[in-house]
Amino acid sequence: MKRALSASTAIVLLSSVLAACGSDASNNAGASQSASPSGGAASSSAAPSDSGKPKEKVTINLWSFTDEIPNMTKKYTETHPDANVEFKTTVIATTDGAYQPALDQALAGGGKDAPDIYAAESAFVLKYTQGDASDYAANYADLGLGDDLVKDAGIAQYSVDIGSKEGQLKGLAYQATGGAFIYRRSIAKDVFGSDDPATIKTAVGPGWDKFFDAAAKLKAKGYGIVSGDGDIWHPIENSSDKGWIVDGKLHIDPKREQFLDFSKKLKDNGYSNDTKDWTEAWYADMSGTGKQPIFGFFGPAWLINYVMNGQVKDTNGDWAVTESPTGFFWGGTWLLANNNVVKDDAKKAAVADFIKWVTLDTSETGLQYYWANGTMKAGEQGTKDSVASSVVMSKSNGEVALLGGQNMFDVFVPANANATGKNLTQYDESINLIWRDQVREYANGTKSREKTIADFKQKVKDQLDIDSE
Repeated sequence: MKRALSASTAIVLLSSVLAACGSDASNNAGASQSASPSGGAASSSAAPSDSGKPKEKVTINLWSFTDEIPNMTKKYTETHPDANVEFKTTVIATTDGAYQPALDQALAGGGKDAPDIYAAESAFVLKYTQGDASDYAANYADLGLGDDLVKDAGIAQYSVDIGSKEGQLKGLAYQATGGAFIYRRSIAKDVFGSDDPATIKTAVGPGWDKFFDAAAKLKAKGYGIVSGDGDIWHPIENSSDKGWIVDGKLHIDPKREQFLDFSKKLKDNGYSNDTKDWTEAWYADMSGTGKQPIFGFFGPAWLINYVMNGQVKDTNGDWAVTESPTGFFWGGTWLLANNNVVKDDAKKAAVADFIKWVTLDTSETGLQYYWANGTMKAGEQGTKDSVASSVVMSKSNGEVALLGGQNMFDVFVPANANATGKNLTQYDESINLIWRDQVREYANGTKSREKTIADFKQKVKDQLDIDSE
């Protein structure tokens, strides 16, 4: 997934052919919370059978915006010595918005070079699963990947909802990005008398009233509760009841409008260091070298292992994770297949086998298990991460040194279950940027609340031609 960090500062175009070979890894079915496409009846279709496996080499055109999924094909090659498949990969960074126009053109152009499998991240995935470009995507059921596999893997419902259109599943993420509250143990002991996740869970939530009560207690001892208002935006955004667009018009959900008040409250009371996410000041608060010591951050497992891990420095091991005051998710990458692959039995079987291995295989030789346990490279301990399958996480080792050895999966499995995917729109990336900028001006006292909302609506109209309610 993109993880909100740009993988490159320039457009990267990579074409490579990777010989792959693979038999279908066995799928361990386990009891878990299950998910199925919203509004759709459970499908009885099973995974692709061995009889449908390609007899001749099949070329799969794989498109992505980082090299993460293309690198997975190497592990697929290693673990599938019988599949006559080669992957032709195209990687175009999302820098300057380059990926989507190129992908759209390739999908519309069709032909032998069209993407067979393509990736979409949370910021724009709805365009490809439910929106303007959704007709290009095959239904997973038509690939032989039925709802029974989704249920048996214990895929979080939010991921299924985002990947579904009218009850038909079109895409699944391989990671789970349900969010939690990541906090400093030493500060927790100083202010709340304990660093136990169960204690801190009830100190900062549930709900924002308790969160700001905790902020006041922290401030009284010289601490900020978060680094900046961006830290609370994702929990607010993804816990709202409705998205930005309702019946074709701009809608400001009351929970999102409340972000105006919360942002100003953080700033006016000194409850944060007033940083912007993805800046040096934000990173400094992870290492404890900011203006005032900061108690915590909101985020999924990837924030811990891919961002904080390189920034915490002397605070390494002084962190823990607990449930957020409200459920949310942040980020993720969904895999989709071109609907044209179902017209070719050999390509359909090859595409389905790879997607199943990445997203639904719960065995110890499936991508989910390798990814969760950080064992993608044999003999090396790599980065552990929260994955789509709760079944896999329940049998994996989620202990992380940054968290003082805490098993993060104990928190992220329920966090994934508490997230919702029903408040997204295909315009979120653009509208969020406008909203965040306007809220920042309000919190800084440069315009009134009424002016802020009016300017927000006008900018959405000017940039996206979307009227307000």
